[in-house]
Formats: sequence, structure tokens, C-alpha cells
Amino acid sequence: MHTDTERCVRAVQSKDARFDGWFYTAVLTTGIYCRPSCPAVPPKPRHMVFHPSAAACQQAGFRACKRCRPDTSPGSPEWNVRADLVARAMRLIADGVVDREGVTGLAARLGYSTRQIERQLLAELGAGPLALARAQRAQTARLLVETTGLPMADVAFASGFSSVRTFNDTVREVFALSPTELRTRAPKHAASGTPGVITLRLPFRAPLHPDNLFGHLAATAVPGVEEWRDGAYRRTLRLPYGHGIVTLAPRPDHIACRLALSDPRDLTVAISRCRRLLDLDADPVAVDEQLRADPALAPLVDKAPGRRVPRTVDEAEFAVRAVLGQQVSTAAARTHAARLVTAHGTPVDDPEGGLTHLFPAPEELAALDPDALAMPRTRRTTLTTLVRRLADGDLRLGADSDWPETRAALLALPGFGPWTADVIAMRALGDPDAFLPTDLGVRRAAQALGLPSTPSALTTRAAAWRPWRAYAVQYLWATDNHPINVLPA
Repeated sequence: MHTDTERCVRAVQSKDARFDGWFYTAVLTTGIYCRPSCPAVPPKPRHMVFHPSAAACQQAGFRACKRCRPDTSPGSPEWNVRADLVARAMRLIADGVVDREGVTGLAARLGYSTRQIERQLLAELGAGPLALARAQRAQTARLLVETTGLPMADVAFASGFSSVRTFNDTVREVFALSPTELRTRAPKHAASGTPGVITLRLPFRAPLHPDNLFGHLAATAVPGVEEWRDGAYRRTLRLPYGHGIVTLAPRPDHIACRLALSDPRDLTVAISRCRRLLDLDADPVAVDEQLRADPALAPLVDKAPGRRVPRTVDEAEFAVRAVLGQQVSTAAARTHAARLVTAHGTPVDDPEGGLTHLFPAPEELAALDPDALAMPRTRRTTLTTLVRRLADGDLRLGADSDWPETRAALLALPGFGPWTADVIAMRALGDPDAFLPTDLGVRRAAQALGLPSTPSALTTRAAAWRPWRAYAVQYLWATDNHPINVLPA
């Protein structure tokens, strides 16, 4: 979008928050860059230059606006819609792969050379993987500086910087303030009083309808791993350097997030996974506009615009839970999952009580005894085969997954039909066009709305909803009175 100058100028002049994260405005006369909705007086069009990423602005020598804080705007929805090389690379960079494994590790995961990846990222985003990771490190550093009392040296290494000097230089260059000045300027209530606990706000594009989003997470919560308490969803997180516990609560203009991490180096990854869990980088205006064009869906969209797709923080975990939930009730699926957690999960300490374990990784489930599973033999075979393939690395589920290839690989497993493969594609892999025409709830809703209720005919009708069929599923599910559609008290 940043190449459409006229459209960008209109968005900046109208301070349209819908475009935050789509592009950034660099002001030639001041040397700063802003989000489109910056409350400052808009500069003259001839003084504006538009960039596709914060990293590109920083590479061009611009510093972040202190007023609108463009580095904290929602991420571009492009990376959630697409499954090409650039989109998969951006999802991995957000997950901290470059900081942990370098550009060569990023290339190895994607199956391309480092040169190919750098060329494509530069062409589309104006910055290579190192610059994009550097911009992300700067944002993480700012969060730690402003919301914790950690010494600056600890902040530097927790943010992914190789030295304190590099950390200081980067913060000064990006924010035009030293780390100490950033901390001094931060609101006094921002810092958490509990060691190891970080409190922050997760932005999103309005509107956001939280009922089905948090209702789904709460209704399917696995005891010991997840819970709904005092108006917030809580769960344990398995992270690269340790574990964490996150508390997420919906607010009118943001998601309140509290993270308790065993290692602060996991902050960037934890934030990225929480944003994916709640689908916070989606563009609800584009989604709802497309779905509203269908007269059958228009009343549902108008009644509760901004529905998101509830996703996951761990793709392998969700795949296991999808198999456990085949042809059983939500309560039965929770019971099966809770037994696995108790038997094979890693215990964690929760100062608030309620959460006791991490969901077991595939490697921890690879040795489970099939006879100990209280389910039909065919489903035992499905589960053990899935776990073995995940543990061996023959099947990879992650932010870098190619959606069509992964779906085909899932369908090749015994006991995997279209429903299981597509629900994993929708909620674990993040495919916004995944569709569930065989789902009983979808078919009932379609019939009540006068839509075709047979899978083939419904799929044909749903072609008009592409590429947002996963969101159409949320609107169809919401016609039922199932607990997944109700925000818990």
C-alpha cells in the first residue's frame, strides 16, 4: 500500500487508525516517522515519504515519533493473509528466529538461500531480516525499559542485543532518547511491582468483538494449562528459553496483558504468540466488508462486527487437541487433554494458583502407552501416529508452515479427514480461508440462514467469502447458544 501515495496522504490527513501497521509516514522536515493516526498536525504532502515497515524507516535514518509511538502499532495484516515466502519469513522473525538462529537459521527453516530471502524482503519491505529483527529488538527493549525495573545491562541481553553498547546506540538512534531517559519519561504506574512480571497493552484494529474469541478459549480450556479467572484468560506458555504464564483480558481499545516469564529473553516470542492467539493483527474492516456483501451473512456481521478467529500459542499442542476432540463433546475433549497433561506435562509454579503444567510436547508424548488412552482404537492410532511424526520432525507445524502442503500432509495421516485438517489449518496455522463445510454447527447455521447445508453446495456458495472463510465460520458458529460464543462472567 505504501506505493499508493494519494491513498496514504488521505489516510494520514484523516488520522485513520485502520491503516496503522499497513504503512509508516516519514516526515522529511523533522526526521521522524509516525503511524497514520498520529494525533500531531499532519505535515504537508510534499514533506511525506511512505515506508512499508518501521525497519525501513529506521534504515532511512528516521526516528520514532515520541507521541504516536509507531513501533507499537498493530502488525501488518498481510502476514496473516498470505503464505508466501515473505509472509512466512515475517512470522518467523516475529517469533524471534533471527535472534536465536541468525539469518542462516531463518533460511534453513524456509528452504531458501539467505540471498533469496534478503532480496525478497528488501524488495517488499525495504529492509532485510537483520534490520527487521533489529527493529523488533528495539521495541522489546523499550517495553522492558518502561515496564520493568531490570538493570539496563539485563534489558540489553533480554532484548536480544549482543552488547550493552549496541543496545544504547540502537535505542538512541531509534527513539532519540537514551535508555535512562526512556525510563524517566515512562508513566509511574507502568512498571510492575512483581519481579519477573511484565504488564503491557496489546493494540488491535477496531472493531474487536471479544465474546466468541475469549468464549472459545474459556469453554475449551484444559484444566491445569488454561483457566478463566476474574474476567481474564490465563494459560501457561512453553517458550524457547523457559516457560511463562500469561493473563489476557479484553478492554475497549486494547488487550490487557500480564506476562510472568522465567527468562525475560522470551518476551518478544511471548508477545508474538499472544497476538497470534487472539488474531490481533487482523483487518476486521476488510473481513467484514467482504462478508457483509452476502445478504445471508450481513445481519450477523452488523450485529457483532469484528469477530476474530481464536487461534493457539502452540501449533503441535492444538493438533493433538484436535484429534482428542474428534467426534466427542467439548467436555470430553477437555477431560482427555487433562489426563495427558497430568501424566506427561511439565509442572510449573503459578503464584496465583490454578495453573499447574505446561501442555506436553510431542517428544514427551511419543512414549505414551496407547492402551492408557480411554478412546477408540482407531483414534489411539491417529493420536500416536501424529505425535510420532511431530516428534521425529517428519511433520512440522509452525508459523513457517506452507498451508496447502501442510494440509496435504495432515490428510495423509491415518484418521485425518477434512474437518480435522481444516480446523488445524484455521486455528493452528492461521489460514484465514480455511473452511469447515462438514462441521455440524456450520451446517445447522447455514440451514437456519437459508444457505445450502450440504458440504459441496455450501462450499460452492462460500466461494464468495474468500479469502475470509475462516471468519465466516465464526459468524456461523455464533448463531448457536454454545458456551464458546459467550464471554464468561
